[in-house]
Amino acid sequence: MPTERIIKKYPNRRLYDTELSRYITIADVRELVMRGVSFRVLDTTNDADLTRSILLQIMLEEEAGGEPLFSANMLAQIIRFYGGTLQGVFARYLEHSLEVFAEQQQQLADAWGGTPFDAINRVTQRNMALWADAQKTFLRAAGLEPSGPAGNSGKPQPGREPEDAGES
Repeated sequence: MPTERIIKKYPNRRLYDTELSRYITIADVRELVMRGVSFRVLDTTNDADLTRSILLQIMLEEEAGGEPLFSANMLAQIIRFYGGTLQGVFARYLEHSLEVFAEQQQQLADAWGGTPFDAINRVTQRNMALWADAQKTFLRAAGLEPSGPAGNSGKPQPGREPEDAGES
């Protein structure tokens, strides 16, 4: 069973990855999260677990750049649960919901052979190939056979004689 990776946070705000024996950035920690690596961030002065605060910092940076995941209304609703009688219930509900969502996403990826975007891309490419074939069939039926790669379909063009027509 893999052990948790330990990252130490020094008073100068630098992060030190004990497995790699080097300093890392918040972007490196984000990459660990994206890869599903289990880790804990510990304060070097008192061994306090800072994992949640580092994860919240990553979320704050993600929310500040690009398109945010949480709307202002959603964040306000979450804040209202703090300190209330349903805080624990709400936390367990959110955690369970995210776990179920991640499992369903993984099942779809397994069934579709990749991410939903990959599946949509494959369907789009297949549809484009079918559309191109349908166009060629329509043009042939209309007597307008599409040109080959050199721009010549092999049939005489209207108003032009075949090159060997005058030779006998």
